[in-house]
Amino acid sequence: MASLTSASLELPKHMAKGIFEEAQLGSTIAALSGAKPMLFGESQSMTFSNPKAQFVGEGAQKSHSPVTPSIITVKPYKTQVTMRFNEEVKWADEDYQLGVLQQLADKSGPALARALDLGVYHGVNPLTGLAFAAITKFINQSTNRVETAGASIADLDAAEALVAGIPNGAALDPTYAKGFRSVRDSEGRRMFPDLRLQTEPTDLDGYTTSVSDTISASEEVAVDTGIRGFVGDYSQIYWGVQRKIGVRMIEFGDPDGEGDLQQFNQIALRAELVYGWVIGDLDRFAVIEDQVA
Repeated sequence: MASLTSASLELPKHMAKGIFEEAQLGSTIAALSGAKPMLFGESQSMTFSNPKAQFVGEGAQKSHSPVTPSIITVKPYKTQVTMRFNEEVKWADEDYQLGVLQQLADKSGPALARALDLGVYHGVNPLTGLAFAAITKFINQSTNRVETAGASIADLDAAEALVAGIPNGAALDPTYAKGFRSVRDSEGRRMFPDLRLQTEPTDLDGYTTSVSDTISASEEVAVDTGIRGFVGDYSQIYWGVQRKIGVRMIEFGDPDGEGDLQQFNQIALRAELVYGWVIGDLDRFAVIEDQVA
């Protein structure tokens, strides 16, 4: 049975699994703050401050342990990737069709992962590089700012000093992280050998670190943001995948504003999911940025 014949496309399991794994594994947010189970749509949940325990003497009265409740609102953000192909792929043999599907799987996962980072850090739409109006709170709004003249542990220490509470992660831009990779001792050994230029967490002088150019948003925005790192308490980011809409083949209409599919003898493949997230206290994050002229 041909692979590209269903309007609700059923990807081979290993490909479908790969898309949605990449949508998490390629994100520094996912690397530093694990996904949470989510209900679909906007939802609210209640959180409480930590209570204080009490030592009680023999025969003494036990006291109330006060906690402060607060309500957090998780908002959904639908995220999609749509790619066009010549409709002849429907007539090709199954091996060729699977190759087309593999292209979709290889490209869609990282794009969806970047979207999570760009929304949470910068509040921008990845496709345009411009502010996305529905995202009203993002990490780069933190007023805790550290100016850097180049990669230095002093930058991280300064950021840590500004963060309210205890930071548990650092997300760095590759251009900045490379500076740490190049630092060597008097015998030529790397000072930070555990740091890797990858999104999967590694270690930088005790900081759990993830590296991606989503930190500067260099692929998306027209003007360099100057952002080189975010240091903070990543438990303040509550996020998850609310719905895996899956992959669909679209044969008719104009699904992406690029013209009628039938007129151009094309089909479109669309991978789509819904993220949900909420960010807690922005004071629990600090931004490392280039020195302001």
